[in-house]
Amino acid sequence: MEFASDLGKLQRLMASSSAGTSRRQAVLETLSISADDQIMDVGCGGGHLLEHLAKAVGEKGHVYGVDPSEDQIAQARDKCSDFENVSLLNSNADDISLEQNSCNSITSTQAFEYIKDIDAALHEATRILISGGAFVNISILWDHFKFFGAEEKLNNRIHDTFRAHCSHQMLPMELPGKLARLGYRDIRNKSLAFVITQRDQNSPARYTEETVAFFALNQGMSKTDVMDWRAQLSKAEEDGRFGFTSFPVLTSAFPSKPDTPTAVRACQPLIPKSAMNNSVAQLITAGLCAKPEWQFTNPPNRKMTSTRSKLPSQALRKR
Repeated sequence: MEFASDLGKLQRLMASSSAGTSRRQAVLETLSISADDQIMDVGCGGGHLLEHLAKAVGEKGHVYGVDPSEDQIAQARDKCSDFENVSLLNSNADDISLEQNSCNSITSTQAFEYIKDIDAALHEATRILISGGAFVNISILWDHFKFFGAEEKLNNRIHDTFRAHCSHQMLPMELPGKLARLGYRDIRNKSLAFVITQRDQNSPARYTEETVAFFALNQGMSKTDVMDWRAQLSKAEEDGRFGFTSFPVLTSAFPSKPDTPTAVRACQPLIPKSAMNNSVAQLITAGLCAKPEWQFTNPPNRKMTSTRSKLPSQALRKR
């Protein structure tokens, strides 16, 4: 999904909602931040997490926000204008101008699932992250993302159309294995799933609904059908039968030293089996409990093609 100005605004509103706040809190609680850390946020968007990270690392630390959208970078620059320890890179995730082993932690919230060549992006993150550092990612199990309250046939059409919005529908299923093959250890998953029954100004359902509608229109669905779907959701809310479910998953992992084989040592089902039917429980458990895989990997050869602004930091990669 390309973040044009309208979608970028919706993304920032989502980040400011209750769901965005809880996700940032989950990331901050997972990281063990020291006052002089160097931290990179991949897909930083409007910079909501950056300002919290900047406060945590202090004047001796530094935070890098990476995003391919010029609009998002501009918004992040405004939001973090009071922090001298924040640098912004208008860059793709597979080619970042930071030195090898230059960051103590790397975070990302709903970015990697939109990257087609995710393996290249993960290689790049691994190159930049120090041994023993922390990788913390939040992605959504999109097969279990759904609005409730509209007529079933129309509702299914809307959701089927929206499936094309990202490259990896079920990234939390794939990520543990990918990280294990890159030499990460202590790979863990934590469910951040939630259910929403209102569409108020602080509700992620409100802004997600607008995003889904925007995308459906761009995919060729008629304006009449999309507006009818939204009207049905509104009526369902009035009747007390509206619902919205989303299943974000926080994955944390730690890279080992070069040429040290590691395996997935810990995995947890996302959602208690009592809360799901057996087939879904088995699917999620199987997807997240990756078998140990022993393999040495090295970052691929990389071509430097993109243009970036110069940043006053020792961590910037020398050309």
